[in-house]
Amino acid sequence: MMGSESAEAVERAFSKQSVVYDRDDARNIILRDLRRQVYEHVERFISPGSKILELNAGTGIDAMYFARAGHTVVATDVSNGMIAQIERKIALANLEQRITCRRVSYEHLDQITGTKFSYVFSNFGGLNCTPDLSRVTRHLPALLEPGGLLTWVIMPPICPWEILGILKGNGTKAFRRLKKNGTPSHLEGEYFITHYHTLRAMRLALGPSFRLLAHEGLAAVSPPPHHSEFAARHTRLYSILRKADKLVRNHFPFNRWADHIIVTFRYDP
Repeated sequence: MMGSESAEAVERAFSKQSVVYDRDDARNIILRDLRRQVYEHVERFISPGSKILELNAGTGIDAMYFARAGHTVVATDVSNGMIAQIERKIALANLEQRITCRRVSYEHLDQITGTKFSYVFSNFGGLNCTPDLSRVTRHLPALLEPGGLLTWVIMPPICPWEILGILKGNGTKAFRRLKKNGTPSHLEGEYFITHYHTLRAMRLALGPSFRLLAHEGLAAVSPPPHHSEFAARHTRLYSILRKADKLVRNHFPFNRWADHIIVTFRYDP
């Protein structure tokens, strides 16, 4: 379980970021492209009118997308600031019938009772704040319908783009994800530990009742979102790298080695 100091730092960091998150997201070419890829992946599996439990929902960008596509969403996040942003968006868009939000950690999903979901969704590495995915997965059998689906977007231990940074003399960052007990991260002046999870770790945490349906790399050979200036300066090269990503992202090793990986499982108890 996250230590109390780390959990509090995560809450403070993302509450501070909540007021600028949507602006930064809209300006980031790479992040927009990756989010589109995530949606295309989910749409291969999701059924019309699904009931979605979203973990680390942030400011509700994904919740709004799914609600407007006809699904209902319970959006959860540990950050007061993020929850406030979701609530504001729900009211402005008159989506109270489609989205509800709860301030709850994904390590304490037992606080959500009285309903079953057909889909559990988590985007862009929120789950990398926990050192042990079983702290999340232990609650899922009580929350998912039989045959329900799970799509998580998680940062794995190997990112080719970061490793290539060693060619520019950035050896420390090149191998930071391989540290056994996680890597110190900072956001909005707050420091906490980020943990990188393999596909094998996800499968072990979920157990035999979850069957892997698909996994693909997200920014396997193209730059990750914090290199948005690269995409803006080198538009042609960035376009070529995204096309290369599309060719390799479903094949080993690039469906395991990337900035993030998208994984989808079916719950078959």
